[in-house]
Amino acid sequence: MDAIENIMTRRSVRKYLDKEVEWDKVGIVLEAGLNAPSSGNLQNWKFIVVLDEEKRKAIAEACLEQYWMQDAPVHIVIVCEVQKTRQFYGERGERFYSIQNCAAAAQNMLLAAHAQDLGSCWVGSFDEDMLRKTCGIPEYIRPQAVIALGYAAETPESQDKYRLYDIVHIEGWDAKIKDPKWVLKEHAWSVENKLKRQAKKMQKRIGKWEGASKDIFDKLRSKKE
Repeated sequence: MDAIENIMTRRSVRKYLDKEVEWDKVGIVLEAGLNAPSSGNLQNWKFIVVLDEEKRKAIAEACLEQYWMQDAPVHIVIVCEVQKTRQFYGERGERFYSIQNCAAAAQNMLLAAHAQDLGSCWVGSFDEDMLRKTCGIPEYIRPQAVIALGYAAETPESQDKYRLYDIVHIEGWDAKIKDPKWVLKEHAWSVENKLKRQAKKMQKRIGKWEGASKDIFDKLRSKKE
């Protein structure tokens, strides 16, 4: 598949087959993470690969008891060398760039997994101390994410996404697209028809409300008279 199709069809997988993942595929996922962009090309990440079943169970426990994770035969714990970004970029590097860099690596890994017909899921909820203890992570290294990896035992449904019109601003905040039809192209007619149908439904509701309000007003007026 090409890059755009890969991005558009990737889904988070939470059910995995009891099937070992070939090491060369794991290697490609790791290489994809390594080739992510990073601030100043610092590459301030490290990847901990966990295959041991007991350790995977412990990681699932540390990830706020997300026990589905233990069925994924590979866990990749992405950690950050915070001192590296602090040294070059100060507080902003520590609090902002470190997270961005590891997030870019994580996304690359997810896409590389999908390109190889593997399922994956980005997990960011975890007890940091528990995860440190499980993986022997020192204090000066900070965990950022866990990637669950394996062959999918499910086909997740597509999730609803916001429309481009809802999230895209032109030239500045709150400056919307001037010509949505140009952006939507062949989809414009269906969107326009849907909006018209919704407008008609709303008009009917307003009409009913106005009629009900008039009846109530007439009754009150007749009682006063």
